[in-house]
Amino acid sequence: MQADAVLTIPEYQQQADALAAQLGLPLHIIARHHFPDSESLITLPIPVPARVILYLGLEYPNSALVDLLLITDGLRADQVQRITLVAPYLAYMRQDKAFHSGEAVSQRIVGKFLAGLFDNVITVDPHLHRIQYLQQAVPAKNAVTLSATSLMAAFVPERLTDPVLLGPDSEAEQWVASVAEPNNLTYGVCK
Repeated sequence: MQADAVLTIPEYQQQADALAAQLGLPLHIIARHHFPDSESLITLPIPVPARVILYLGLEYPNSALVDLLLITDGLRADQVQRITLVAPYLAYMRQDKAFHSGEAVSQRIVGKFLAGLFDNVITVDPHLHRIQYLQQAVPAKNAVTLSATSLMAAFVPERLTDPVLLGPDSEAEQWVASVAEPNNLTYGVCK
């Protein structure tokens, strides 16, 4: 997954700068303007190298997914050959099956959408409840999952005294337990 540069939007500049520094790559900022109706105007840095890493969080997934579409279409129009998405949080992975008639299976839909935009997708601890590998949800050339739990397990006791760790739901228990148990910390999940 070689690259010539890291690209991001201003909100993720600090994190993307750290990634670019680790990889020894230049960082380029994508300008994004929001019109009064919330539409985005994307302006790519010119010239764009042939192989790029796009660092973008998907915490606000609805607008982020449209921005991804605009960014990647612009990159492809500028002859970018390979685009790797690095998304610390990968949205829409939780709905992995229809529990009731008429429900859309967002994991399959968004996974296919992302695979159509990116050659490679890298994320951290995605919500993969009923599947084993990210590539089953995001059928890109390469779909890579990294884990942050061991790093968090080392980080928490260095910074906090007697913390209680909480996950947002029962399906997050796997990650909360992985951070808490090595440190004998109290943990739970919300209902």
